[in-house]
Amino acid sequence: MNDATQQREELTQLLGTGSEAGLFGRYGRWLIVITLIILAALGYWLLRSDNDAQAPRYQTEEVVRGNLVVTVSATGNLQPTNQVDVGSELSGTIEAVFVDDNDRIKKGQVLARLDTAKLQDQIVRSKAALDAAEAQVQQMQATVAEARANLARLKQVAELSGGKVPSKAELETAEATLKRAIANETSAKASIGQARATLKSDETNLSKAIIRSPIDGVVLARKVEPGQTVAASLQAPVLFTLAENLSQMELQVDVDEADVGQVLEGQDATFNVDAYPNRKYPAVITRVGFGSQIKEGVVSYLTVLAVNNDDLSLRPGMTATAEITTARRENVLLVPNAALRFAPAAPEKAESKSGGLVASLMPRFPRSPSRKSANGTSGKGGAQQVWILRDGQPVAIPVQVGASDGRMTEVTGSELQAGMQVITESLSAPK
Repeated sequence: MNDATQQREELTQLLGTGSEAGLFGRYGRWLIVITLIILAALGYWLLRSDNDAQAPRYQTEEVVRGNLVVTVSATGNLQPTNQVDVGSELSGTIEAVFVDDNDRIKKGQVLARLDTAKLQDQIVRSKAALDAAEAQVQQMQATVAEARANLARLKQVAELSGGKVPSKAELETAEATLKRAIANETSAKASIGQARATLKSDETNLSKAIIRSPIDGVVLARKVEPGQTVAASLQAPVLFTLAENLSQMELQVDVDEADVGQVLEGQDATFNVDAYPNRKYPAVITRVGFGSQIKEGVVSYLTVLAVNNDDLSLRPGMTATAEITTARRENVLLVPNAALRFAPAAPEKAESKSGGLVASLMPRFPRSPSRKSANGTSGKGGAQQVWILRDGQPVAIPVQVGASDGRMTEVTGSELQAGMQVITESLSAPK
C-alpha cells in the first residue's frame, strides 16, 4: 500500500465515512449543529433579558378633567352665641332656688332669693330716718317764721319810736337769728334728700336679693343650693350660667398660621362632632381673628363660624372638626401631585462589555441609582412640568399649576390633554 492510499484510509476513519462509523459520523455532525443553535439562542435570550431588566420602568396615572375643592381643617368647640354668668352683688344666705339645670327661662324670671330679713330691717330704719328729717324741716320752717316775725316787730317799733328803740344791736341780733333759722331749714331739707337716698339704696339692695334672669334662654349650670352662704366682698360669685337661644350657636376653631391666609369671612364650611360621627353640619365663617394665640408653641388664629342648631342636637362645649372650603374649581385639568414632583434619573454611560457570551452569563453587581435629575429643580411661581412616555422614553411637558387639595393639583398647558398618562414614579427594575 502506497502512501496516498494510506492517507485516504486515515481520512475516511477520521470523518466516519466507513461502513462502521458512517452512522455515528452523520448523527455527530447534526448534534454539534443543534448544540451550537441552542447555545446561540440561549445567549441571545440572556442578552435580551439583561437589556430589558436594565431598562427603567415607570408608574403612570391619567390626567382627568373634573372639579377641585380645596379645604382647610381646624378643630374647636361649640359655644352659645350669648352666654351669661349670673351672680349676686350682695352677701348673704341663699333662702330659695327656683330653677335647675336645663330649665328654660324668661327675662326677669326669679332664679333664686337671698335671706332678706336684715335688708327689710334696714329699710325700716331708713324710713324712720326720713320721717325724722321731714319733721326736722317742719321744725326749722317754724323757727324761720318766728324769727322773721320777731324781726318785723322790732322794725315796726323802731319806726314808731323814731329810731329810739329798739337798739341797733337788738335789730342786728334779730336779723342774725333769722338767717340762722333759714340756714337750719336748708340743712334739714338736705337731710331729707340724704334720708330718701339711703332708703332708695336699701330698697335697691332688697331687690338685688332676688336673683332674676337677664335674658331668655336655658340654664346651663346651677352652682348654688338653698342655705349656702354667698360672700360678695371681693368679687361677685357665679350662681347660674345661662345661654341665650341655643338654636343659634357658634363654633370657635383655631386655624393654623400656615392656612389663615386662605380663610376669609363668608366662606362655607362643614363640621362633625363625636356624638354624631356620620352627620355633617353646615356653617359659615363670621369672623377671622387678627390677634394670634400660642398653644404648646403652635401659633393659631381664632375663627368663629355661625351654626344653625334648630333641632338642638348640638350642645355647648362639644369638640368639632371643621372643613373650611377655601377654593372651588370646576371643569379643570387635574394631575396627581406626585406627577409634579417626579423627575427622571440622568442617563448613565453605557458600560463596556467584553467576553461575549461568557461575560453575559456572569453575575453583575447592582448599580447604585443616580441622584441627579435630568431636569434639575422644579419650576417656581406656578411654572412646572410633568412627564409623559413617548416611545418608552419620558418627555417633559411644561404646565402652569393652580390650586391643590393635597392630592390633585389644577394645571393648565397647551400640550397637556385629559386622558394622557403622566409619570408619577420610577419603578425599580426586576432582578
